[in-house]
Amino acid sequence: MTAGQGTRRTQWAAGSAVALALLFAGVATVATARGDTTDGKQPRAASTAVRAPATDSADAGFARDMAVHHQQAVEMSFIVRDRTQDEEVRRFAYDIANTQANQRGMLLGWLDLWELPKVAAAGQEPMAWMAAHGGRGGGDGHDMAGMDGMDGMGDMSAGSGSGFTAHDGALMPGMATRTELDRLRKADGKQAEILYLQLMTDHHKGGVAMARGCAGLCTVKAERRLAKGMVEAQRSELDAMAQMLAARGAEPR
Repeated sequence: MTAGQGTRRTQWAAGSAVALALLFAGVATVATARGDTTDGKQPRAASTAVRAPATDSADAGFARDMAVHHQQAVEMSFIVRDRTQDEEVRRFAYDIANTQANQRGMLLGWLDLWELPKVAAAGQEPMAWMAAHGGRGGGDGHDMAGMDGMDGMGDMSAGSGSGFTAHDGALMPGMATRTELDRLRKADGKQAEILYLQLMTDHHKGGVAMARGCAGLCTVKAERRLAKGMVEAQRSELDAMAQMLAARGAEPR
């Protein structure tokens, strides 16, 4: 298989996974968001008009930015499946691609339901919603219990004093650069496995910081629950990746 064929295969597979996630997540997304409230009252009937968050809210900002963040995780996972025959890494990568494509479908579905743009306004920095609404947390503190104390996962939000500047295709903290993705596409076997696990470790740390922000700042309960679930799942995956790296004589970067 040539490099061009591998790239086309990866792009097709990643696109198919996202398309399926959008299809199957759509129905659940509408039902969940319409049946949810932010004030503790009884859920609305599905036929009742949805009270959409503002376009500059933490809810909308998180949905947009995490959809972009997740898309790269899906892409990296399909790339590594073409670069190694190791079943442990291939299975792990498939699980990440499937989970994050599904979550991405939910996030984009919410934006559709709220009739909000899926792309931030021109000139708006990625993750600006975290700085605008109080950094990585705040709000009423609900859903944040047990989510502190994560080593290396402090405030990674762009534009909030973290010093992160978008560069070489890496739009948000944790995202791989175009150069790193090219290296992954050219790597093989154990080298590809190690690079993927290192890149995905960085990616998860950035994702956890963003999800913690939504868990403390978002007002839509279903979205807060999703964000909290992301934190818990990705922390577990970070532990698993550290073990897989150690088994290959490597460690996180």
